[in-house]
Amino acid sequence: MRAVVMQDRQVRLTELPEPVPGEGEVLVEVLACGICGSDLHCAQHGAEFNASIRAAHGVDVLDLDRPIVFGHEFVGQAVAYGPGTTGRVPIGGRVVSVPHLVRPDQPFLGFSGPETPGGYAERMVLSEELLLEVPDHVATEEAALTEPLAVAYHAVVRADLRPDDVPLVVGCGPIGLAIIAVLRMRGVGPIVAADFSVERRRLAESLGADLIVHPAQTSPYEVWKEAAASADGQPTAASGTSGTQLRPTVAFECVGVPGVIQQIVLGSPERSRIVVAGLCMTPDSFEPAQALVKELDLRFAFMYSPGEFARVFEHLVKGEFHIAPLITRTIGLDEVPEAFANLSSSPSDAKVLIVPGR
Repeated sequence: MRAVVMQDRQVRLTELPEPVPGEGEVLVEVLACGICGSDLHCAQHGAEFNASIRAAHGVDVLDLDRPIVFGHEFVGQAVAYGPGTTGRVPIGGRVVSVPHLVRPDQPFLGFSGPETPGGYAERMVLSEELLLEVPDHVATEEAALTEPLAVAYHAVVRADLRPDDVPLVVGCGPIGLAIIAVLRMRGVGPIVAADFSVERRRLAESLGADLIVHPAQTSPYEVWKEAAASADGQPTAASGTSGTQLRPTVAFECVGVPGVIQQIVLGSPERSRIVVAGLCMTPDSFEPAQALVKELDLRFAFMYSPGEFARVFEHLVKGEFHIAPLITRTIGLDEVPEAFANLSSSPSDAKVLIVPGR
């Protein structure tokens, strides 16, 4: 089968043996798979990513001595069942799944080798017990957004949102845009969104952001504070020692570039919550004294639980997300190396989907 592999920071199209489903597993044809920012980061900073995970959990996620088949945002079509399965999803049925296999070593699909490829391949194996069947009325392209929406959903959960919170989304790349979609689905607002790219600001607006800010022209923090000022003269929360009365404020850092956390610390109203969802692969720093005197809450969000993945899929099936603008381009496997070269500097792309059969 055809597949895209990453090795030695190079992404290339090649041919691999078709994976064989083991006990309790199903072989699927990949219908669509999103390119995630973490794929781009790991291609260029795999050693740094391993070092961070090793320091936190004592393991390496990536085996950088072998080819890696990326792709953890996928939709597949059941092709064949392995031993010990029930066949509960008919052959030809479409499925999504959390990107893990139920094996003793629990391979993380999209970050493993050719034997357990991710969605940058024509076929892959999944664990039957983790499958969620995609109903006929849900488009394949939208189903492929389940995983990135689950990441955004978890970030919003980490914020402990209250009904009167005013959110600021800093950075309108794929994760920031997905967070906007989740916030809109949750009925939170007004949503303030900031990005230097005019194309991404337009995408933020189309996904439901209420106030769009060009940071080079206007301070997103001033717009955020103005949005948090009570409209009826009856504020819901006092902003600490400053005396300014504001609704509660929560910021989502979705850039992953050194210095952004400190900018948010400096610009945030007192007692704000800050959720870091951007993946920064290099050391960073901020001024703890500034966060302390403002009594800021600094939180980090990574991945999601299987339950959150299932809840996001349920919302998607019910049509409760407005997410179509997230998908800006579809490509074939042969176009992936060029897409990797261009995505880091492309202001017009949000979620690029790989369609292996294209």
